[in-house]
Amino acid sequence: MKHVSHSKIGVTLIEIIVAMAIVVIVGVVGVVALNPGGQFATARNNQRIAHVNTILNSIRLNIADTRTGVFTCAAGDIPTTTKKMAGGALNYDIAPCLVPTYAFTLPFDPSAPGAHYTTNSDYDTGYNVLKNASTGQITVSAPAAELGKTISVTR
Repeated sequence: MKHVSHSKIGVTLIEIIVAMAIVVIVGVVGVVALNPGGQFATARNNQRIAHVNTILNSIRLNIADTRTGVFTCAAGDIPTTTKKMAGGALNYDIAPCLVPTYAFTLPFDPSAPGAHYTTNSDYDTGYNVLKNASTGQITVSAPAAELGKTISVTR
């Protein structure tokens, strides 16, 4: 008697579909676990923290240079009510007082609408500044911070 073996070599359509489903599920779990949107928002918040500190350090250098403990600026002393650091009416025009003497350029919020720095007369940092009238402490804050974070530095 002759025994004939009929083994099939190949992959069935069902096997391909199951393999693709597993790859998709693993991919979705990986993307959700990595959360690229959250990672980018955290990176922008870290950039905001660095910017706020750079601006505050530049203000402190200006104050130290005067040796009187007073911030010198054509726009006047730092306001005692919260003002956006930007050119134009209703803002505090701080750029000419800091750039280029105390900072190479004026940092601006990485995602706030309209935030930019072109020149000392064309800029909008997207950051706010405030001087406490009783203590003299200066606060620089980032109102467009993401992920529910509050970014504010006071010195």
